Amino acid sequence: MRVDYKKELEIAAKSMIMVHDSEVLIKMIVRMIVQKVKVNHAGILLFDVEKDAYVLNVSRGALGLRIPAGFARVDKNNPLIRFFTERWDRILGIEGMIVLQDAKKILRKKNIPTMGKKILEGALLELDIFESVACISSYFRNDLLGLLLLGTKRNKKDFTTDELTFFSALASDVAMAIRNAQLFTNLEDELNKKHRLFLHTTIALAAAIDAKDHYTHGHTARVTSLSLRLAQKLGQILKKEFAPNFLEHLHIASLLHDIGKIGIPESILNKDGPLDPDEQRKMREHTILGTTILQPIRELSEAIQGVKYHHEHYDGSGYPEGLKGEQIPLVASIIAVADSFDAMTTDRPYRKGLDKDKAVEEIKRCSNTQFNPIVADAFIELFKEGEV
Repeated sequence: MRVDYKKELEIAAKSMIMVHDSEVLIKMIVRMIVQKVKVNHAGILLFDVEKDAYVLNVSRGALGLRIPAGFARVDKNNPLIRFFTERWDRILGIEGMIVLQDAKKILRKKNIPTMGKKILEGALLELDIFESVACISSYFRNDLLGLLLLGTKRNKKDFTTDELTFFSALASDVAMAIRNAQLFTNLEDELNKKHRLFLHTTIALAAAIDAKDHYTHGHTARVTSLSLRLAQKLGQILKKEFAPNFLEHLHIASLLHDIGKIGIPESILNKDGPLDPDEQRKMREHTILGTTILQPIRELSEAIQGVKYHHEHYDGSGYPEGLKGEQIPLVASIIAVADSFDAMTTDRPYRKGLDKDKAVEEIKRCSNTQFNPIVADAFIELFKEGEV
């Protein structure tokens, strides 16, 4: 049976965004690869800051690696690592990956740079040690976060173009998810026990709100996933690094953007039709209610801006304060696009959700009025790249 890799990538992205333990996250990804692509084994070499080396974090498969997870490590001078950190993959035209059959063809070329040939040969020897026939790189910004190692397929065939494209896209999502898991852990460490308890309780309440609305179930996870991917794309377009802690604030803000709906009557949340003016006015209160709920946590002051202002419009016609243009915090502008897109493409009892193409056209149409044009442009780029 043919695997729909685009669908599997979407499912994986939605699952990853809710996992805040990087070890659990990696095991989940490797398990999925082994099951869906049916490789004999897969493993991930992940950079360990304390060890200043890449450590085999997990390995799994029908045959499995003979090297136990945690026992194998390679330093930054290892040819497999140098191949990607020195970007020989780009120079040799195999960006982001080494595939055994393709690498052998490259080594037979006469015009290959001597140093590139030497490092690639060394990288292939390392792959042999790890009993792998393919290696996919995973970057966070410009830093090599890890390498996905893949054994042979059970049917002994080469990896297809669809499979390699899937691995490459998955590696990008994994890098973002691992980084966010690490950032979330760091944030938790900074909060005292009382604040952590409050934060976890609040997230649980947000999940409860999401779950009891059977028309928009899964909304929070989808908005969070899209918000983080959108931020990554925005950083690439602007060619800038966000301020420290921006991504973790965005992560929490998108998770909690609808927390204020705890105070909205269920008769309004689950109404089988459009809201009347009074109900709309009541629903709009959720941004202020959410802000009030989160206000006691001093460390969440930046994230609260996303909760409070994600319904502000770029032209000043939004709520709760009618902010305009650059007055609207960027975290809120990102969530606004992700939230609106998910709302437009979700079925309601009184209307069918829009097709993605039509929803994207609506985002484009409302750029510079409802949405920050830079954020809208980044979203459109994501859509063109098949990431939405």
